[in-house]
Amino acid sequence: MVIQIAPSILAADFAKLGEDITLIEKGGADLIHIDVMDAHYVPNLSFGPMVVKAIRPVTKVPFDVHLMMDNPMDFVDEFIKAGADGITIHAEVLPHLHRSIAYLKQKGVRAAVALNPSTPLNVLEYVLEDLDMVLLMTVNPGFGGQSFIPSMLKKIKNLKEMLEERQCKAIIQVDGGISLENIRDAAKAGASCFVAGSSVFSAPDPAAMISQMRSAAEL
Repeated sequence: MVIQIAPSILAADFAKLGEDITLIEKGGADLIHIDVMDAHYVPNLSFGPMVVKAIRPVTKVPFDVHLMMDNPMDFVDEFIKAGADGITIHAEVLPHLHRSIAYLKQKGVRAAVALNPSTPLNVLEYVLEDLDMVLLMTVNPGFGGQSFIPSMLKKIKNLKEMLEERQCKAIIQVDGGISLENIRDAAKAGASCFVAGSSVFSAPDPAAMISQMRSAAEL
C-alpha cells in the first residue's frame, strides 16, 4: 500500500502561506489539502479559487481541493481553472451524486466523495466504481484541531472490505485529528492517504513530521 501524506494548509500560517507550502513540499508532502469552507455547510469560511490560483505557482505538489460547501458544483470549474488536481465533494449535499462525479471525471481531475462521520457507507453503493478516492471524515467538518473519532476505525475497515469485494481501485483518505498516535491504526484499518493539519504545522519541524507520519503509517 502506497502511503500519501496530505498536509492541510488550513492549519498553516496564512501570513506566510507560500513559505509554509514550500516547506512541506521539501518535507515530501504527496498532496496539498485545501479545505474550502463556505460558512453555510460548515461553520467557518476559508479559501476561494483566488487563493488556489495565487499559490499554484509556488509548488508542483498536486492540489487536493476539499469542497465543504452547500453548492460545490457551482464552483468546480473555478477551482479547476485555478489549479486543482483533485476535487472532493460531499455526498450529503448532492442530490445527483453520480452526475457530479461524472462531471469531475470529464474534467480530468481526480474525483472523490467525502462522507461525514454519521453518513453511512451505503450512499456510495452505486457510485463506488466511478471514484478515484473516498474521503472519510474522522471528525465533524468545520474546525481544525479536533480529536479523531475512534469509531471511525471500524468505518475505514468496512469501506476497505467493500472496495475489495467489488475490486474497486479507489483509495481511502482520512481527514480529522490524524496524528502520530493514531495514523498507524488508521492505516491498518485500510486508509492510505492521510490529511494532517495541526499535527504537521504545529510541529517544531513540519517537514520532519511528514516523514515521521509516513514511517508510522508504513509500519
